[in-house]
Amino acid sequence: MFPERLRYLRKKHGLTMKELGKKINVAESTISGYENGNRKPDMDTLVKMAEYFNSSTDYLLGRTEEPAPYQKQPPEKQFLYSETVTDEEVEFLRESLAVFRKYREKP
Repeated sequence: MFPERLRYLRKKHGLTMKELGKKINVAESTISGYENGNRKPDMDTLVKMAEYFNSSTDYLLGRTEEPAPYQKQPPEKQFLYSETVTDEEVEFLRESLAVFRKYREKP
């Protein structure tokens, strides 16, 4: 899976093996080895590739179909630090909090 993903991203970005090698500081032959499955990158190189392609290492390794890195949700869309909520739910929670705060202020 990794060789195909790397080749796909390299071509999508219009790079030759030599150009990609220069970008991540490895030889053209190393990129060729990655793409034909004869070599595997070390962790630092894998991270450099992911950062260059604005991808996740999981995507490069075939662990997910989503190429983009995990995007952190804005605070108003996080619920209990892990569950994301819809815009409609955010509005409901805002309104509920406003009612709660008004109720709490009454003597």
